[in-house]
Amino acid sequence: MRRETPCAAGLSYLDRQPERLVVEGYRHWMAGYESGSIEPWETAWSYYTAELGAADGRRAVSDLSAFVRTLRGCAGCPLRIFPSGARHLCREECLAVGLVAACQHGDLDLEGCCISALAGCHRGIEIADAAGRYASTLKEIGQTLMPVPAQVLSDIVARSNQARFH
Repeated sequence: MRRETPCAAGLSYLDRQPERLVVEGYRHWMAGYESGSIEPWETAWSYYTAELGAADGRRAVSDLSAFVRTLRGCAGCPLRIFPSGARHLCREECLAVGLVAACQHGDLDLEGCCISALAGCHRGIEIADAAGRYASTLKEIGQTLMPVPAQVLSDIVARSNQARFH
């Protein structure tokens, strides 16, 4: 009997809980910074605790907060987001999720690709540390993301770089 992957079974990437937690958490946390309101942060808190329980949700949100704060402080590009619930990912969301997945799977090529595209060469260690803590916490509570091939994100970065110069 062949076992189907989520995509082969007709599910989207965001139908998986670990990926959805990272994307929605990232979107809400970034929206809080963009709007200056704590409402998106409260929404992220409620979402994480509903999905993971109070203790695990608290741990994960704490590390999510540190990850997004570090990423914002170190990013060499504007960090765009789609609205919560959107079924697609923008470039920066792909890179953020890819970075967390890379940390969980020990994929240094992917980690380097994501950090380079998000921050260039400066402050990459800070981003890697914050992403690593968040990724470890998620993994410890049973939320392991699917591996992301480095070539997929390299292609996304290359396409977005081409679009900027045309």
